[in-house]
Amino acid sequence: MTDYFTQNNMRRLPEGIQSFEMIRKGNYVYVDKTDLVWQLANGRMFNYLSRPRRFGKSLLVDTLRCYFEGKKELFEGLKIMGLEKEWKVSPVIRFDMSNAGASAEDLNSYFNSTFWDLERKYSVKTFDGDSLSGRFNRILRTASNEGENPVVILIDEYDSPLQHSWHTPEHEACTAIYRKVFALLKSCTQYERFVFLTGITKFTQISLFSVLNNLTNVSFMPQYAAICGITKQEIHENFMPEIEAMAKHDGKTTDDIFAKLKYNYDGYHFSDENMVDIYNPFSLVTSLAQLRIGNYWVSSGATSMLPKFVEDLELKLTDMEAIPVDKNILESSDVTGGAELFLYQSGYLTIKDFNSFDYILGIPNNEVRQALYAVVIPALTLRSKNDVVTAQNRLRSHLNYGNVDEAMNILKAMVADVPYSNKKLANMGMEERYRFIISCIFHAIGLRVEVEHMMTCGRIDIVTWAMNAIYVIELKLTNNGGLEAAKQQILKNQYAAPFGDDSREVIPLAIELDDNGKGILRFARI
Repeated sequence: MTDYFTQNNMRRLPEGIQSFEMIRKGNYVYVDKTDLVWQLANGRMFNYLSRPRRFGKSLLVDTLRCYFEGKKELFEGLKIMGLEKEWKVSPVIRFDMSNAGASAEDLNSYFNSTFWDLERKYSVKTFDGDSLSGRFNRILRTASNEGENPVVILIDEYDSPLQHSWHTPEHEACTAIYRKVFALLKSCTQYERFVFLTGITKFTQISLFSVLNNLTNVSFMPQYAAICGITKQEIHENFMPEIEAMAKHDGKTTDDIFAKLKYNYDGYHFSDENMVDIYNPFSLVTSLAQLRIGNYWVSSGATSMLPKFVEDLELKLTDMEAIPVDKNILESSDVTGGAELFLYQSGYLTIKDFNSFDYILGIPNNEVRQALYAVVIPALTLRSKNDVVTAQNRLRSHLNYGNVDEAMNILKAMVADVPYSNKKLANMGMEERYRFIISCIFHAIGLRVEVEHMMTCGRIDIVTWAMNAIYVIELKLTNNGGLEAAKQQILKNQYAAPFGDDSREVIPLAIELDDNGKGILRFARI
């Protein structure tokens, strides 16, 4: 194993690095987006870009900073060198709102500290008791030399304090501070060269969107579809040594590795006019650096905001593979417009298809699907998160290694009484409730799952693919024939036959369910 990692570490991969300057000076692998950076920087004056967290937004902001500061040496050998001829230097003011807290006090403190640093940097005259907006105005005037050299303003993760204060008493106070400070951007255009905001969620009620009516949302523009994230072509151009190292490490072909990476990290689309597949860059690069497929985006805190924005997520999961949303609503509405909008903006849903009127949203990949289902399992099973995590880990291990009895006993404990006691599922038929809950559990532990798999002779309730086994599962309520009926249906319709070409063991399972919602009664391996 050491040889593989040694080989891989001959090249430095920028795991979580958000500094363009550090990447270039440190000789890290860099996916060249500088042609798009140049196009953005030399286009519209006011721009907003929404992308999911850990998608490279901060790196984009820092690349813009280096460009506007005229750090030409950092761009040698990159695409921008064939486009930029003048390298005009501008003052750059950057706000990183991820450091601004979640309360009005924290937000005020952040602006005070940031403005103090800027006042010292540009020798701005100060006055006791001056307002934040007044100070910002003088900073812009002074830094731009009264407009002779207009300022570049970069606002990274603008929505972070608003997200964290959402559904708390602090939210309105935070919003009021935003209005006071950033409303200035519209009235001071004579001092500004370029204004760029990034974020995850859109809060249209604050001044950045309600006052800055000239702010262009570039998030859906086809030319910027791949400005953050990594395409398949870019993987081939930049990461083939790592792909080959992972293939050698796993004893697989490079095609096998590409298939795994695609299944887990690909599937994002950000424009109906440019449906290029986009990989999550954080998860992809981390996976290649560590030579291991894992849930890196999720473990970095991707699910922490879900409970604030999405109520009854367990119910919404039944329809998350093909959700139609009006194009105008998705492009113009904010996070308060419904669960689907938040889930799209935050990266849990993406554009899967479109027609003349609607975007069709769905879950982008397995990493995200597993994250979503893991969040809802405690609600579905009415158990604590810690208990669920422990049970899921054990279940995954037993299913992977074909330990049927052990796995089924854990599953039996997890679904006991759930369909009966969870009133949110009351509009489902009893067998449908069981099928939904069991499939959710399989999704949450990272297995590939297909519900109601179609065959010429009928439909298999659940098929799930584990590491060393494929489970073909038929469910029957006691009042619908129970265990014997499930066994006969599996045998009569030869449910195992379509999976015989797979190298993994095919394990048909018949399961009898209590018709009063008391869980799994009996099971049998066929």
